Amino acid sequence: MRRQYLRAALAATASAALVGGLLLVTGSGAVAAPAGTPGDFNGDGYRDLVIAAPQGTVDRRTGAGYVTVINGTRNGLDKSQRTVISQATPGVPGAPEKWDFFGDRLTTGDLDGDGYTDLVVGVASERIGYSFSYGVVTVVWGGPSGLRSAVELQAPSHRTEFGLDVAVGDFDGDGRADLATLDQSVAGVSVFKGPVSRSGKPAGLTVVESSVRADRIVAGNVNGDGATDLLAMGRQTSGTTHPNRGVLYTGSGSGLQAAGGVAGGHDAVIADVDKDGHGDIVTGNYMEKTADEPDGGPGGAVTVTYGSAGGLSTRTPVRITQATTGVPGTATKGDRFGWSLSAGDTNGDGYADVAVGATGEATGSRKATGAVAVLNGSARGLTGTGAKTFTQDTAGVPGTGETFDQFGAAVGLIDGDGDRRAELVIGAFAENDGAGSVWLLASGRGGITATGATSFGARSVGGPSGLAYFGQVLAG
Repeated sequence: MRRQYLRAALAATASAALVGGLLLVTGSGAVAAPAGTPGDFNGDGYRDLVIAAPQGTVDRRTGAGYVTVINGTRNGLDKSQRTVISQATPGVPGAPEKWDFFGDRLTTGDLDGDGYTDLVVGVASERIGYSFSYGVVTVVWGGPSGLRSAVELQAPSHRTEFGLDVAVGDFDGDGRADLATLDQSVAGVSVFKGPVSRSGKPAGLTVVESSVRADRIVAGNVNGDGATDLLAMGRQTSGTTHPNRGVLYTGSGSGLQAAGGVAGGHDAVIADVDKDGHGDIVTGNYMEKTADEPDGGPGGAVTVTYGSAGGLSTRTPVRITQATTGVPGTATKGDRFGWSLSAGDTNGDGYADVAVGATGEATGSRKATGAVAVLNGSARGLTGTGAKTFTQDTAGVPGTGETFDQFGAAVGLIDGDGDRRAELVIGAFAENDGAGSVWLLASGRGGITATGATSFGARSVGGPSGLAYFGQVLAG
């Protein structure tokens, strides 16, 4: 699976210089009342961006990991207003240790119901004392001054890689956000019922059994009702073969209920790409098509399974590759189209668009420089018509694509300035020999544009130098 691939890559490149502890750097704190804007940690009404550097060195501990929060403002995401958070930050439980990979999994949501978005960090590699249990989930609480104090949620019993993935949603429709978590010890999803107190106590805890050994979960509303649904992605556990597949669990007053299978993959988003009031499931499978990866494609594929009032629509799912009409480029083995996904309305027309990372895309003889395609939502659904592709060699995009940069390893469509048009954030964790970098591309009536694009690395936002994989994971 993709997480295992990344862990192997992290271990293989663990030669970073030792760097001192991180500093907490914060811009002007917001003082407005809670605005309820998703992804808004300080309540100023603007969505913020979280950038993970899970390989970053903290207090001389290689691979301890940290995250950087960039504030949204009326002028967009402003890297001069930022906060760097690690387990060395005052108010954050634990201590930085080698190979914790803090920031390897991220999600956001208002878990305590105070109107401010909270940051949830899955730390699946954290060892619990001297036991053989691994993994904690850290919740960093939002507030008028942004993200400050935090609490650790620990598994209720022996677990392996607790916090393997995390997702927030109101899965029982009671108006309070719940937290879904994965680990390798349970063939299912653990749901911490909200609200979660500042001491880390949830209102309840349930485990939802799954027919897949999931390593990825994604929350969204497929049927348009008052409860959030959950997509679990992983290997089928029954039978003699174990193909990659997805299973949708529908939210209800009695919790999550299995609702049917969808195309498998390694990343996904749930967004309304046809503006019918129901969330559509977009799965990305960067693998070539095989018996174990039936939903892969030539160079990778994206599959759209449409939602309806009854849940999964009877409409035939649509598969998009780089061979689809309108999508720039050529479908080539190893492109890894579908490695990363994010959804947002980039041009203000009310339809969700989808950014797709293709980390294996080559530029001439330079392998795996990487690319990002933006697919447009429409009344017909997600389509290749009018799609745009960006690389480091696109006019206006800073830098030059180099072999194995893997531009597009993470993508985010985030409206940081509140104009109802999402900007494009692109991460390339392998840039500069694994230090990593992030690019910001603006949006307008015509969608995403490279004009005026900017880029930055960890050092420019208060992080340490050296191997960090800055930009491996994005959230907001």
